[in-house]
Amino acid sequence: MLKHLYIKNFTLIDQLDIAFHSGFSVITGETGAGKSIILGAIGLLLGNRADSKQIKQGEKKCTIEAHFDLSHYGFESFFEDNDIDFEPEDTIIRRELTASGKSRAFINDTPVSLQMMRILGEQLIDIHSQHQNLLLQKDDFQLNVVDIIAQDSTALSAYHSSYQHYKESLQRLSDLKEQIAKAQENEEFMRFQFNELESAGLVEGRQQELEQESETLSHSEDIKTAYFKADHLLNDDDNGIIYKLGESLDSLSNIENVYPKAKEVVQRLSSVHIELKDIASEVGSEVENIEFDPSRLDSINQQLDQLNTLEQKYHVSTEKELIEIRDNIAEQLQSIDNSDEELESLTKKVDEELKLCTEKAAKLTELRLKAGKVVEKEMSQRLIPLGIPNVRFKVDITSKPLSLDGADKVQFLFSANTSTAMEPVAQVASGGEIARVMLSLKAMISGTVKLPTIIFDEIDTGVSGKIAQKMALIMQEMGYNNRQVISITHLPQIAALGSSHYKVEKEETAEGTRSHMRELNQEERVCEIAQMLSGADISDAALQNARELLNLNQN
Repeated sequence: MLKHLYIKNFTLIDQLDIAFHSGFSVITGETGAGKSIILGAIGLLLGNRADSKQIKQGEKKCTIEAHFDLSHYGFESFFEDNDIDFEPEDTIIRRELTASGKSRAFINDTPVSLQMMRILGEQLIDIHSQHQNLLLQKDDFQLNVVDIIAQDSTALSAYHSSYQHYKESLQRLSDLKEQIAKAQENEEFMRFQFNELESAGLVEGRQQELEQESETLSHSEDIKTAYFKADHLLNDDDNGIIYKLGESLDSLSNIENVYPKAKEVVQRLSSVHIELKDIASEVGSEVENIEFDPSRLDSINQQLDQLNTLEQKYHVSTEKELIEIRDNIAEQLQSIDNSDEELESLTKKVDEELKLCTEKAAKLTELRLKAGKVVEKEMSQRLIPLGIPNVRFKVDITSKPLSLDGADKVQFLFSANTSTAMEPVAQVASGGEIARVMLSLKAMISGTVKLPTIIFDEIDTGVSGKIAQKMALIMQEMGYNNRQVISITHLPQIAALGSSHYKVEKEETAEGTRSHMRELNQEERVCEIAQMLSGADISDAALQNARELLNLNQN
């Protein structure tokens, strides 16, 4: 629950530092005193959009900070999941705005994103203002109420999982059908491309080999002449290198016994002689092997021309890339050939998941129908004492196509008397009746949802007297069991039933208009409620009436 609120330099507020209590509290004050300003500040702690114009004129920064006691609400996992220190008895949320337009958010002094602050804030405080009555026009709000009463979170989670799987499979099926349709449109052209590339006999590295062989054949005469000359220089019987090297070897061999230094040279010459004879043998063989083959050269050049033409056509520069294109086309053609089987398999899977999803949606519907009866009974019981004795309230649950929240459309139907047909509550209920419906709904679900603090901003619009008092009793009841309810009200019947009473006031100073809020003591409460009863001039009768109202609360 909200324990403490600190506001500094926010619009008309210089500084507000005030404690709050558990149970049912009320806030009063004249119209325009600044109650909406305080709600706006709290809204920033819930992640609402900030505007630098909200900073008090002449100041560079404003701060809003709230302290909460979360001992009884099971928030441990949120703080653990987000790596934030958890102080259950004093959790601090702070928002800072600067005149430059920057906004910073903190949870227990840890900087956090505005989204994270919003997620936590929505679980801490529910501000019910008059615009929230518009929720009765929204199907998802009405469905959510039924789900809260049904306590169907496990079934709803199971359905969500099935529905997501079904939608994912349905999307894959749609994508597959689209791919098949596009592929079939191009199938004939792709088969032509595949046959063209396949007939080229593509082998990685072969193009380089053909280019080398073409180069060799194109210069075969030059090559043969070079080898012939080398063969002659090496193997000539009278002047060849090998012959003269042999003579040198013989000459030095004759003196190696008498001149030992020659022995090493002989060994070296012998090795060179052997190596040169081996080289000469290879050169001689090449002279015999090299022949000019015009037909072979023509065949190679035709193959190279075919490869170059294909590379230009497919906008690539290597045979490897042509092979990749061929294999990719082959895969697409294979996919087309197997598409019927794949389509049948995926269609079967979608049908199975749809069946499972429908079964889980039916389970949800069953739980919601039972909860709908509970809502109808409890809402009637709550609305009759609130001045609608002939109320009829129905939870109308009808079928709709499967969606993320199931297969149910929920509408709250309402009639304030027996002579008119029930219609959607937002269309037929008066402003006062809608306020009582919303209060009854929130009272009903507050026992199920562990929401620490609920703030009602003038929920009493359109009611007065005993009905207002009964609405106050409902809010008082909601404040039990570690819950906190705060009502901003203009009605003395409601103000008198608060266990704590705060007043928002506005004053004119030399520096301008200022708003502030303070907690009233017992005598101040008597005067405030008396003023609400009689206006600016407080009569003795009004004071007596105020004391009676307060005594009723204490009793």
